[in-house]
Amino acid sequence: MTSSVTIVSVFPGLLGTYGDAGNEMALVHRLRSRDVPVEVVRVEPGSPVPTSGDIYLLGGGEDRAQALAADLIGPALRRAVDAGATVFGVCAGFQILGETFSDSSRTTYPGLGLLDVVTEPLPHRAVGEAVVACALPGTSSVVGFENHRGGTRLGAGAEPFGRVVAGVGNALTPGTEGARSGRVLGTYLHGPVLALNPALADFLLQGVVSSLSPIDDALALRARAHRLASPHAH
Repeated sequence: MTSSVTIVSVFPGLLGTYGDAGNEMALVHRLRSRDVPVEVVRVEPGSPVPTSGDIYLLGGGEDRAQALAADLIGPALRRAVDAGATVFGVCAGFQILGETFSDSSRTTYPGLGLLDVVTEPLPHRAVGEAVVACALPGTSSVVGFENHRGGTRLGAGAEPFGRVVAGVGNALTPGTEGARSGRVLGTYLHGPVLALNPALADFLLQGVVSSLSPIDDALALRARAHRLASPHAH
């Protein structure tokens, strides 16, 4: 455990669609509200991805940006994970963490190999509110917004992030959403998902911070309740 937390936002200029930059803001807020020192490192193409961070965030992006990001990240995240880091990828960031991913033209690119998943194009884009039953410690239902053309198939080495209650999820492994392996997690949920789901944000922090005191989550919980009450979430 550490008394100070380093959050690395990986290529937010390439991988930051649909409000995913808010995941960084949510984690920073939760740490500062507990008086935990936090440093944010935003890495853009042209600079190496550091390997000494505690939490790495990857967001959504279009096909070309996704392929470029995967190539530029290289083995840095693998070294960080081997050193004990947590990695959280959303949409394109989730797909990049897998073994391979294919774009809308069915060109296949190598992923980072941190999750045993492969991604291929779906016949139709999955767009809408989503609810996932999640078994991570301290979590139950996770709410968010999905907008993806890729479908993901889970291999034997990955377990789902959760089970689909509403929405499409991975599609190629029906009924599942996202994937996880150890401290590496991927999901299709935007939102930003960590702002909407405080328990999920704290799960990411638990591997880094020795103790998480309670904080006021009234606003986030109201936003969650609004999403869960939506007709699209049932």
